[in-house]
This record gives sequence, structure tokens and C-alpha cells, in this order.
Amino acid sequence: MNKAELIAKIADDAGITKTQANESLDSFIEAVTKTLKGGGKVTLVGFGTFSVSKRAARNGRNPQTGAVIKIKAKKVARFKAGKELSAKL
Repeated sequence: MNKAELIAKIADDAGITKTQANESLDSFIEAVTKTLKGGGKVTLVGFGTFSVSKRAARNGRNPQTGAVIKIKAKKVARFKAGKELSAKL
């Protein structure tokens, strides 16, 4: 499912227009992004938790040449599925 299909599904289920569903989805994404950027986490009970994790710097290899390269440390977004979502899968 892509974003357009998700928007259509939300609009149909909620009985709102696709424009309103798009604005709602964009607002949700923006709120989660701002919270994660600030170092917080977003927990949706029954669905899951969005959080930020730190990846340490490490050495990697260029697959074409085999040369060792340094990969910088960085922060990555994580999602951990909640108990109810995991049970439904």
C-alpha cells in the first residue's frame, strides 16, 4: 500500500474527503517527525512505538573494490510493533 492508497482508505473509512485525509496524514507524519527530532518517542497503544536509536560508527567494505571504508555514526528512526498489532499478524 502506498500513500495514495492509504489516503483513499482513510477517507473512505472516516467518511471524509481525500484532501482532508491527506492533511490528517501529513499532520501525523509531521508530529511524529518533530517529536523524534527532539529526542522523544511516540507511543500508540495497541499499535506500536516510534523511537530514535543511535548507530555506532563502524567499518564497512566497498562491494566493488573491497576497500575498507568508514561509516559514520548516525541516528535512525525505529518502530516496534505493539502487542495487539503483533497478535493480528
